[in-house]
Amino acid sequence: MSEPTADSRLVADLVSFRLNGCDVQLSVTDDMPLLYALRNDLACRSVRFGCGDGVCGACTVVVDGRAMKSCDMPVSAAQGSQVTTMEGHADDPLLARLVEAVVDHQAAQCGYCVPGIVLAARALIAAEPGAGRARIAQALDRNLCRCGAHGRLLDALCDVSAKEAAQ
Repeated sequence: MSEPTADSRLVADLVSFRLNGCDVQLSVTDDMPLLYALRNDLACRSVRFGCGDGVCGACTVVVDGRAMKSCDMPVSAAQGSQVTTMEGHADDPLLARLVEAVVDHQAAQCGYCVPGIVLAARALIAAEPGAGRARIAQALDRNLCRCGAHGRLLDALCDVSAKEAAQ
């Protein structure tokens, strides 16, 4: 078997997945990050470029129930998956409750990091309803906020987590 050439990476692949409850199909190069497809091809502006290395969490999305960094995930890895961004909050009751709690707690300052933080919390709380403050903080460890809003964000997310456990 021969080694792939630089030009072979540029071959377009057809990728299909569900985005916020809707089927999508894209023709993309196999090395395109999911982040670029979401922002540029599918108009999901809540998914943000931060570091490009999967470290800051601004690009976090939920893929098949798991929080994933979309900047270092190729679109091809989303094939057949369910992808959720903040644009899907109208059709996702848990995500809608998290957004409402962030607003109620006035937990967003500049808002750049908030979509990634809320989506990471959504994945955790869906998997572990009633997760406490320490567990939520641990799950958000790789989501950076330069505004210092983590305290209020944690308060908001903890409120939703406690209510999920009570249901």
